[in-house]
Amino acid sequence: MVRKPGVSTISKGNYLQGNASGRLPSMGSSKEPAGQEKVVLKKKITLLRGVSIIIGTVIGAGIFISPKGVLRNTGTVGMSLVVWTVCGILSLFGALSYAELGTSIKKSGGHYTYILEVFGPLLAFVRVWVELLIIRPAATAVISLAFGRYILEPFFIHCEIPELAIKLITAVGITAVMVLNSVSVSWSARIQIFLTFCKLTAILIIIVPGVMQLIKGQTQHFKDAFSGRDASLMGLPLAFYYGMYAYAGWFYLNFVTEEVENPEKNVPLAICISMVIVTVGYVLTNVAYFTTISAEELLLSNAVAVTFSERLLGNFSLAVPIFVALSCFGSMNGGVFAVSRLFYVASREGHLPEILSMIHVHKHTPLPAVIVLHPLTMIMLFSGDLNSLLNFLSFARWLFIGLAVAGLIYLRYKRPDMHRPFKVPLFIPALFSFTCFFMVALSLYSDPFSTGIGFVITLTGVPAYYLFIIWDKKPKWFRKMSDKMTRTLQVLLKVVPEEDCHKE
Repeated sequence: MVRKPGVSTISKGNYLQGNASGRLPSMGSSKEPAGQEKVVLKKKITLLRGVSIIIGTVIGAGIFISPKGVLRNTGTVGMSLVVWTVCGILSLFGALSYAELGTSIKKSGGHYTYILEVFGPLLAFVRVWVELLIIRPAATAVISLAFGRYILEPFFIHCEIPELAIKLITAVGITAVMVLNSVSVSWSARIQIFLTFCKLTAILIIIVPGVMQLIKGQTQHFKDAFSGRDASLMGLPLAFYYGMYAYAGWFYLNFVTEEVENPEKNVPLAICISMVIVTVGYVLTNVAYFTTISAEELLLSNAVAVTFSERLLGNFSLAVPIFVALSCFGSMNGGVFAVSRLFYVASREGHLPEILSMIHVHKHTPLPAVIVLHPLTMIMLFSGDLNSLLNFLSFARWLFIGLAVAGLIYLRYKRPDMHRPFKVPLFIPALFSFTCFFMVALSLYSDPFSTGIGFVITLTGVPAYYLFIIWDKKPKWFRKMSDKMTRTLQVLLKVVPEEDCHKE
């Protein structure tokens, strides 16, 4: 099922192994029909759609439900607002670094592609291994459960929502996202734009009344904003950890670089616009909360936006859970849209089964790379402690992002003549990669057990790499079975390899 890659780095442009004719095979014959149109992923991501992918994926449920991780670990209102601001700036630094990487290496795949280019196939395979098997299904299930809970909340005002009902409506939401991304790139992008406007509307619903409260002089919770409980030695780094997690998602546009119109211009522009909007929105939302809710009340609230709206908006507060649910749905849609391209590119490089690099002959979507997430996410949804799984592997995310950004510095010296339409000062990637490695070290220090388990899970990718990728003396029956399964899935799903050679 997994092909051995013919080339270890993407810069050689040798992506496709096997039949790349762009035609659908016959189950009963080796002959191929003539006259098929060229099957490629088309450039349908405009600047607006790029902005909506980033904003729509970054803003999930956290800013509406529980922004108290930062406050708990900083100890004061003033310092929590400082941390939110600094985390936004650091995330912008990471996004700008990815803008340079995305305009220099014009290939989809994000972290995977950049690690493959700089560090080679083993680390790249390990990255996509943990992403496919655990990180992405678990992350999708977690945000989807938030969607299921908040979409049902208006119907269960005076009683607890049954867990089975949450999981069933969550399963419907996951399936809807998968179908949408399988059917049309344009429609998934259009709906992402709509959901992004819903997210921004929800933030404005909180910010505008908060500003009105400030105008009325409701500033009592800002008095002595930096006095109170001092942050502990471990508290402040953990506050940054929570803050950086809330901003995560700025890298998703780099997963779909090949589908962006005029990427040299639109990738950096979309990143800058998005991160400025998100940072300003996050900081002002937290300011708005403190106009009405004290620090002590915020720490006790399970859903801060709901508490805030109940005090200021009256009956209109019932709309807040709906907006939170739409926000979660937008994160689900943006995440599936982007990560499916990661699997598509990894398959194109020979690191995942060949079927995942094929495109629907009519819809021009990477159908197999989208639907492969569905059964894995459903398994995660109905089993186990999802948050523990994410805690086990949170260090892996920052480790590989830090490696990718450090790779930018390496490429500056190793390949100084490389075409770079967008270039950032070296202190930006240096500071951001240091931040990533600091958070990895922090997770090792603060929770060595969970991080150790995550490290072991990640290391399973090493023997898997040698078994599935390097070992080329697989039994003949295994190769025949794999080929037959691939051809069968091709016919059932109506998918073919992409015709384009993807030359630099």
